[in-house]
Amino acid sequence: MAQSGIPVALLADLLAVFIIAAAVGIFVAKIGDFPYTVALLIAGFAASVVGITIEIELSHDLILLVLLPPLLFEGAATTDLERLRRDRLPILLLAVVGLLVSVTLLGLAGASLFPGFDLLLALLFASMILPTDPVSVLALFEELGAPERLATLVEGESLINDGVGVVVFTALLGYVSGSEAGGSAALFTARGLGTLLLDIVLVSGGGLVVGLVGGLLAYSVMSSLDDHMTEIILTIILAYGAFLLAEHYAADVLGIHLSGVIATVTAGLFIGNRGAEYAMSPQTKVAVFNTWETAAFIVNTFIFLMIGVTTPLDDLVANAALIALAIPLVLAARAAVVYPLAAVANRVTEPTVPRRYQHVMVWGGLHASISIALVLGLPPSTPLRAQLRAMVFGVAAFSLVVQGLTMSNLLDRVGIVTRSDAEELFELLLGRARAVEAALDATEELHRSGDVPQDVYDDFVAEYERERAQLSEAIATLARENPVLRHERVLAGERQILQREKSATLDATRNGVVSGDVGDELVEELNVKLDRVRSGQRTVSEAEEEYEEFWRRRAAEYGLDVDGVDDRSSADGDA
Repeated sequence: MAQSGIPVALLADLLAVFIIAAAVGIFVAKIGDFPYTVALLIAGFAASVVGITIEIELSHDLILLVLLPPLLFEGAATTDLERLRRDRLPILLLAVVGLLVSVTLLGLAGASLFPGFDLLLALLFASMILPTDPVSVLALFEELGAPERLATLVEGESLINDGVGVVVFTALLGYVSGSEAGGSAALFTARGLGTLLLDIVLVSGGGLVVGLVGGLLAYSVMSSLDDHMTEIILTIILAYGAFLLAEHYAADVLGIHLSGVIATVTAGLFIGNRGAEYAMSPQTKVAVFNTWETAAFIVNTFIFLMIGVTTPLDDLVANAALIALAIPLVLAARAAVVYPLAAVANRVTEPTVPRRYQHVMVWGGLHASISIALVLGLPPSTPLRAQLRAMVFGVAAFSLVVQGLTMSNLLDRVGIVTRSDAEELFELLLGRARAVEAALDATEELHRSGDVPQDVYDDFVAEYERERAQLSEAIATLARENPVLRHERVLAGERQILQREKSATLDATRNGVVSGDVGDELVEELNVKLDRVRSGQRTVSEAEEEYEEFWRRRAAEYGLDVDGVDDRSSADGDA
């Protein structure tokens, strides 16, 4: 029995965590309009204050190796790659250039204002606290129902800049700990800065390659399967395997640690977009995404509650002056890069990033699990380690509680409409309608195979068809009363259809069904249609087309009367 003490204690602590989480969930459900993640953090603080002891150690390795990969993978897999591509310039500018500039600005300010901090130590703090946290951002924006484009901008930046932030932190820690000779003087030379930039490119690019190769391998296996349980296991292997291969095992082969964050994000983007579209059946897609949604919710719950429980409140009080100084400096460094870089992106690309989005991007750059994982990984010999730990936890707590709680008000103040009651109801009705259709298909299949008797089949079909009719009427009524909802839904459907059409055209070109020149013309035409859909214009049943379709033009040049087909069909129908 003595040997079972540790597992039982661990199980008891985990049970305590989820009992508190369940109580928080009930509280949030009762009062409404209160972010669940913020409530978890506050509950963790309260548990710490009243003396509830949870012996689970929220360590650097636990966060980075166990908890972070599923959150990154799920967040990336549910991100629309097409939207990410559309806003790639502002996202990359903020995630790479913005992070480097803001770390430099905060480091310079901190070296002058933080007592006892030299430039290297201030830069180290900046590299830990400035990467925005995808875990926090994804959770908060999903709860608030932020507009898709705003969510893409903030989430895309968060998913990418963590990889860059870890590289910068690792390089700076080498100088601080003495493993890199010369200190800040060596860092701020052409050679030192060049080495840092080269490390960022190699580590990030290597992580991208690892994630892409892993995603392709998983895709090739999944495309030949139709077993949702096996495919769920494959995605779990991919999420953790890509992270570990890049972050740890690549060093044995290449002598350099690659970015596990970027590897996992890349793998998630690939499987969540191309894999979901071409390698998964509808049933498998539902099973895989539901599994990852549940896993992300459980891990999120654990992280936010444990951050609250393990926050060193005594250290926060002792270093309150430092924390109070750090908070406005962090916000100022964030603002100093968001507004100028958004202006640069707006001069080059369309659509532009609206000013009101920029305000939210400054205030919505939350800092939590990544920053805490990095500060927990500081060696004991790091100068001013206790102060750094208190500052990171303090800024993270302010970020999650104050910025998190005021985000909804900020969205209202700047005129950004979150999901309305009509939109939420529309989503609910559409989701239920899909479920009913799937139930009818399953009932029909089971009846054909003899697994459902005729009388049960008749009852099921009658009930589901009645519900389908009611849902159709409710959806039609809601769409009539809210034309914008229907328009957006139609545009989303058109975009998916056009993307499928584009993929089929590319496959036909690769397989030699059509020549390269013809394929290029067809793809270019589809790109024009996709651009119109993205700008809010329909391409189906439009009264006036802005262009003549390529195939119609070539058919007319050849002498084929394709327009007359509709006239003849109508005449035959009238007859």
